[in-house]
Parts: sequence; structure tokens; C-alpha cells
Amino acid sequence: MPVKIPNSLPARAVLEEENIFVMTENRALHQDIRPLKLAILNLMPQKSTTETSLLRCLSNTPIQIEVDLINTSTYESKNTSKEYLDTFYKNFADIKDTKYDGLIITGAPVETLDFEDVVYWKELCEIMDWAEEHVFSTLFICWGAQAGLYHYYGVHKYLLHQKLSGVFSHEVLVKNVPLFRGYDDFFNAPHSRNTEVKVADILNHGKLQLLSASDKAGVYAVSGNGGRQIFILGHPEYEGDTLAAEYLRDLGLGLGIEVPENYFPNNDIKASPKVTWRSHAQLLYTNWLNYYVYQETPFDLNQL
Repeated sequence: MPVKIPNSLPARAVLEEENIFVMTENRALHQDIRPLKLAILNLMPQKSTTETSLLRCLSNTPIQIEVDLINTSTYESKNTSKEYLDTFYKNFADIKDTKYDGLIITGAPVETLDFEDVVYWKELCEIMDWAEEHVFSTLFICWGAQAGLYHYYGVHKYLLHQKLSGVFSHEVLVKNVPLFRGYDDFFNAPHSRNTEVKVADILNHGKLQLLSASDKAGVYAVSGNGGRQIFILGHPEYEGDTLAAEYLRDLGLGLGIEVPENYFPNNDIKASPKVTWRSHAQLLYTNWLNYYVYQETPFDLNQL
């Protein structure tokens, strides 16, 4: 089943070109079915790129989904036009009385700042508090996961000596959880961050469950609130060329970044990267939608 999106959203053309099933608002009006209502709080600078990556993962499931794109009102985007945001995005004031089956909170390039120093931190905390009563299950990604772990559980992030960038192997530590149904014992996933959450802090916290970790990249997946909060410390939704683009950007900024690990063949930045994580990334989003949202959320969202 498809993801329902606005008729003119640019991601529509990209996804249709890839033969991915999306449904416009006009067509959805003629179907008698309750789709899952999802909100995506997109904190990334390149809104359209992140939308497309997430919608690609969400669309390849047997569940019809209706998506609201959300942005913060306390920060003015420097990389996405106001016209684009006014056309395709809502802010928190627009949706605060709405209930959702699921919410995705993305990462953001602010991880070297203390949480309280992020311009929109107060608003983000308000949204996370709101989600406890208005959203059945929330998926947090990268910095979004660090922010959620800190806000809800007091788990701190720590600055790394150098940026963690590359594709790393992870072990499934809890094999009987629905999130990892169909997974191999080990799987690859991309990371791109300057901070970390420590494994010991998760293991020693009585209200959190460590689901997956990497010897090199550390914490990957954490469950909280009985599975109604899923924290993913990597970027499973990344495209094949995303790490390359970030690496070249950082080089251009003179940051002295290391070549992403396990990414370019023979570490040759002129060679096309090999994608080794997409199947597990798709399975993660499919499992979250099916087992943590669709199978559990009440048909009448007013019962949340």
C-alpha cells in the first residue's frame, strides 16, 4: 500500500520514477480505509532530501499511510525556502490537537551543542511531551534519538575525538523483539555523527532496553516505554551517496574529516560506494510500522 502525500510534493516525482507506490490526496479520497496517520518532524537542513529518503522507506509496506510534515517555528531554515515550508509543512501549533499513530523525529546537525543551547530545544521538548499523549509510537533518529534519550531518561551524549562516519556492522542483541523480525544476526548501517551515547548508560538504566550495538559505532537501537519509543542512533534511511556528499562537504569546509569507513571501495573516494544496508533499513521501517504502530494503535485515535 502507498504513502499518501500532497499532490505537488517534489518527492512524488522522484519516488514514482523509482516505481515506488505513492498516492496523491485526490486518489485517496476515493478509498474507504483508515490509513495510518504519521507525522515527520524534519529537523534536517535539506528538507526535501530527507523527506524523499524517509518516504522511500515508509512506502514499501502493505499499509496505507497519511503523512504530515512538521517543522519547528522557533528556527528559520537557511536551506529550505519559506515558500516550500509554507506549502508542504505544518508547525506544532497546527497539529497540537491532532492524534497520530506514529511520529518520526529526525536527526539535526546541532550535536556538538549542548541540548539547551539549540535554538528550538524548548519547542522540541514541548513536542516530545505532547507526543506522550498524542502519538502511539515514536521513532527517533540519530541526534533526534540522543535528544529523546536525554529528555525522557536523562541519558547524556558525549563528544567523540573525531567524527564517526561510515558503514558499520551491528549485532542483534535481543532476537525476540518485533523490530528485528527477519534480520540476520549481524547487519550493516550508516553512521554520521560527532557524539555518542554510551552502552553502559543504556544497560544501567532500568527503563531502557539495548536492542542492538556495534563494536565500533556503539549503541544503535534502544527501546523505551514498552516499545512506544524506538531510538535509532544511526541513519538507516541514508541513500547510497549521502555519506559521500557529507564527506566532500566537510572537506570543503576544511574540517580534516577522515574517509568514511567501509564505504568507498578500497577507500577510493572516486569509486562509487557500495550500498550494503538498504535491505535491513527497509525491514526496520516496515517492522516499526507493522508491529509497533499498525498492530497496536487503536482504530479510533481518540482512544489514545
